[in-house]
Amino acid sequence: MYKSFFKRILDFIASLIAIIVLSPIFMLVTLLLLLNNNGSVFFFQKRPGKNEKIFNIIKFKSMTDKKDENGKLLPNEKRLTKVGKFIRKSSIDEIPQLLNVLKGDMTLVGPRPLKVEYLELYSEDQKKRHLVKPGITGWAQVNGRNAISHSKKFELDVWYVNNLSFKLDLKILYLTILKVIKREGVGEKGIEINEPFNGTN
Repeated sequence: MYKSFFKRILDFIASLIAIIVLSPIFMLVTLLLLLNNNGSVFFFQKRPGKNEKIFNIIKFKSMTDKKDENGKLLPNEKRLTKVGKFIRKSSIDEIPQLLNVLKGDMTLVGPRPLKVEYLELYSEDQKKRHLVKPGITGWAQVNGRNAISHSKKFELDVWYVNNLSFKLDLKILYLTILKVIKREGVGEKGIEINEPFNGTN
């Protein structure tokens, strides 16, 4: 009953309250990014959701679109602004995803939505992570986040799918808050330290 009905209701209510409570931060970060990113505030990218249905995830944009003389984007570390580094390390860049939760594309707790191109690389077991909606935070995020391999993350994601419950979601939300406060599991410069998934790593 929780998985099929109450989880969505709680997601909607909690995300709406969070958006209202965090609105001052939302507006401040929007203003700072307008000044630092030449008017570009949000980052949109297609990600697979429940049953691999594609949706557009939204985040605060932590990097500029600066390119080299050949028109190719510069490396991440050269495009990451001071404001961008801060909002990544503090996880503030994830706040706009509350809009995804409100819309119903995402949930507060679930496997993180990854790149669309990874879909063809998953094993049959790893594909089970898409049997539920993707989340802003998840079991893998409170058990290593960027410090563990993709394979380990997917193992934790599938475990979550098989054990989803209200009690587990509360535990994950609690642990997420602790990790955000302590800034655990984030790369030193606010850049993800994992290599792109290639089907084996």
